[in-house]
Amino acid sequence: MPGMLDWRPPTLPDLFDRFETGLAGFPALRGVAGAHGIRIEEQVTDQGYCLRAELPGLDADKDIRIDIARGALSLHAERGEETRTPRHSEFHYGTFARSVRLPQGTQDDQATAEYKDGILTVAVPIVGAEKAAVKRIEVRRAE
Repeated sequence: MPGMLDWRPPTLPDLFDRFETGLAGFPALRGVAGAHGIRIEEQVTDQGYCLRAELPGLDADKDIRIDIARGALSLHAERGEETRTPRHSEFHYGTFARSVRLPQGTQDDQATAEYKDGILTVAVPIVGAEKAAVKRIEVRRAE
């Protein structure tokens, strides 16, 4: 039969397209093992530790929770969205979490957070961060 050898069963991404493409507003949520659901960017600067997280469409007062305990920062976000028409109703919801280990010397009690334009920024000062010296190590050629 012509074409029979070319037929292939659908792959998992085809069957679970909804999980592979993510939920509306949370494109980082993937159906891949190890995915965290929240895209983040971490940086240690002269001012301290800074974490930026992509969390569009949330209410910072109700939908986002940040905890710091035992040297780790945990970020939790919950999204609920519902649309209704006279003949149709649809809802999307999800809970997302991400935890990161904080650098030594962070002053957890002085952490601040700001949410603007879908980006959450968390700043945690580090004791002596502005005094951190860089020691350059010379690389010698082995003979």
